[in-house]
Amino acid sequence: MGEPILPQPCPFQEAGPQEPISKVGCCGCVAPKASMLGDRGFSRREFLGVAGFAGAVGLAGGPLSAEQPTPLASDRLRVQPIKRPLRVQPVFNCHPYQRKEQTSWRTTGAIMDEADIQQEEAHIRKDLAELGQKAEFPLEILPLVRVETVEQAQAAAQGDFDVMLIYAARRNVPVLEALARPERWNLMFVRHQSGPLYYMYIGAHVHYLRKRRDFFAEPAMTIHDVVVDDYQELLWRLRALYGLKNTLGKKFVCVGGPAGWGADGKQAPEIAAKNWKFEYVTVPYDDLGRRIEAALKDPKRLQTCQHLARQYLQQPNVHLEIPQESVHRAFVLNEVFLDLLEEAKTDAITINLCMTTIMPVSGTTACLPLTLLNDGGLLAFCESDFVAIPAGVLMRYIADRPAFLCNPSWPHQGMLTVSHCTAPRRMDGKHLEPLRLLTHYESDFGAATKVEMRKGQPVTVVDADFQGRRWLGFQARILDSPFYPICRTQLDLAIQGNWQRLLEEIRGFHWILIYGEYLTEAGYAVRKAGLDWLAIS
Repeated sequence: MGEPILPQPCPFQEAGPQEPISKVGCCGCVAPKASMLGDRGFSRREFLGVAGFAGAVGLAGGPLSAEQPTPLASDRLRVQPIKRPLRVQPVFNCHPYQRKEQTSWRTTGAIMDEADIQQEEAHIRKDLAELGQKAEFPLEILPLVRVETVEQAQAAAQGDFDVMLIYAARRNVPVLEALARPERWNLMFVRHQSGPLYYMYIGAHVHYLRKRRDFFAEPAMTIHDVVVDDYQELLWRLRALYGLKNTLGKKFVCVGGPAGWGADGKQAPEIAAKNWKFEYVTVPYDDLGRRIEAALKDPKRLQTCQHLARQYLQQPNVHLEIPQESVHRAFVLNEVFLDLLEEAKTDAITINLCMTTIMPVSGTTACLPLTLLNDGGLLAFCESDFVAIPAGVLMRYIADRPAFLCNPSWPHQGMLTVSHCTAPRRMDGKHLEPLRLLTHYESDFGAATKVEMRKGQPVTVVDADFQGRRWLGFQARILDSPFYPICRTQLDLAIQGNWQRLLEEIRGFHWILIYGEYLTEAGYAVRKAGLDWLAIS
């Protein structure tokens, strides 16, 4: 740390002649002529045989047209994205009634006899099949179970699943209490107009959640866990729980060790381990240095990296404004990162001291490799800031798309700017956004990414606090992708909501930005994790 950045010999000169030079980049460095890139690329068979890199850079064997979606090519990744399916156990709480003269023999609800029950079971199964088809995340719905008694409820609750989904047609609080355990996630679905009316449409609040009192007394469920009629309401809750399941227990490779930004961020790794059950695998920088040195002495690996860099630069809307050697070195560093992930059997990596220590070790910056890993469906964060990283992991899984960890600015007149020198390009999870390859701003060194994100794009922003107690979130819209003298990827955002309140409530430092509108899911998952949540929008 603090060591001078010394000029390093180019190890790629022996791997092949350099490309012709055609223009001067933004910082006075030369850039290769675009039309000359890739004229000595792999054959399709050779290219697809390079494990790991093809998927990580989002290539499918050659350049892709700007109009086509760019496939994730996850089948070619030697480090696969980890996606654990959410397992749901649906249960139908019901029982038939027997008429008894001159007494109250039934309660509110439209399901009376065995024929009604069987008809509704068929209805539920059809609804669940359609729900599974609409889910854009891994969702496993187990066979529907009918429950009439406490004993049956206790047996149903013994299964291996994440979510108990209760179709509560009857008023039988002991059965509901046996089904919904506090240590598990629970949802209740009741019908008003979507089918035969359920009793718990009337009684869920007073009988079950409040136990006929003026305060909530049910530990296993809240008002946010009850859905009336609307399967879209059910689906976003399941999406949030899927994100939460995959965030909890995430293992990270931490180059330089886990850390936290700022004076109050020193305890962030411990807080994240407590709140989110994170696990850390520390890779010291001397180990990283040995790995990079070995890679730079491997002619076959150097040739692989050079070819993959050319393929990457051939993609539409990629503009090189730095020496090509910086990109080559970035691909070497990317392969070393993939080695670390493969050895640790995880898909998440962070880089500590990425603006100082890594530069003399690698001869480049970590910016472009982090972009490549995120675009390949993995999780890669700079600065090893475990204040904000839990939010990045959660939002990545909720939205099924990469998260942009960024520096905020001062909210004013309904807008603000966010920025960082690395950002994913595949922000919608499918397409690659236009890219300028520049130097890292503060060092004017290496290969950093200026991703030109879409003007008008709705985004969700999450701000995590230093103490791990309360997060806030808001919706925004991208106004512009400017070029101020700050970190390379830059967005001017229009804040949707009370920007003065946002100014008052900001905590922590780094923010997480993700394409799309996922504020509701974020708040639901954060509360389920035991944290407080404030929605500004």
